[in-house]
Amino acid sequence: MSVLRTLRFGLRRLWRLLALAAILAWSILDLLFSRPNTRALRAQWLSRLCRRVIRLCHVTVTTIGPVPACGAVISNHLSYVDIPVHAGARPCVFVSKIELCSTLIFGWISQMAGTIYVNRSSGRSALQAGAGMAKGLRDNLPVVFFPEGTTGVGDLPTLPFHGGLIAMAIAADQPVIASFIHYELTPEDLSRGKSIRDDVHWGSQTLFRHVWNYFDLGALHATIRFAPEPILFSPAAITNRKIAAREAQAAVNALALAVKAPAQDRQVV
Repeated sequence: MSVLRTLRFGLRRLWRLLALAAILAWSILDLLFSRPNTRALRAQWLSRLCRRVIRLCHVTVTTIGPVPACGAVISNHLSYVDIPVHAGARPCVFVSKIELCSTLIFGWISQMAGTIYVNRSSGRSALQAGAGMAKGLRDNLPVVFFPEGTTGVGDLPTLPFHGGLIAMAIAADQPVIASFIHYELTPEDLSRGKSIRDDVHWGSQTLFRHVWNYFDLGALHATIRFAPEPILFSPAAITNRKIAAREAQAAVNALALAVKAPAQDRQVV
């Protein structure tokens, strides 16, 4: 790679870091002036922030199928990039593990956005998460969570699902809608040796290392495929969370097989 190209890509990384800082500063002012005091208003604030971030990073998003306006939405999990992509599609509430609170920048944003936290080391965590999910669902907001509980690198469509939150949604008599997210790089980035696995999917990289890699990408296209109907759980799944987890994973995996198929109901966000 020539010196000029190296300089150009280095300046792009620096510009994006500075622009991201400006977006966060503007969003803080937005938060202070608007003072959103409900979960719905905080979800709208997060959606505005995420739309600004994906525009900065030249991320285009295509949705396939009806975008859920309420209920529980489950998805595969590949990267923190999944969050702005999902939130940018419409205001929503996320469920996340408590460790996110201590993550630089993302922790603060998640708290301000009304994220529901799950602390797996606490015996009361399930009750607290269930109460938070119930509030989000009562506000007629889609509650988005990632049943894998961690990020993968895309070797498999999904990792094994945890059934706790799925069981809570079923017990609350709420629809559970499957979704699958997929990323594609530009031909230019592919020619530079960039890959979805190393530069978009998170895997075992440190946060700083991954952000630095990601900001070197020219552009990214994300596709979210939503199931046309909620998951129809079997009678056994309604009483057994492990069976519910397997049936939910099968529903998401089915979308993975169809995510590149032509569709008439594509919408560009």
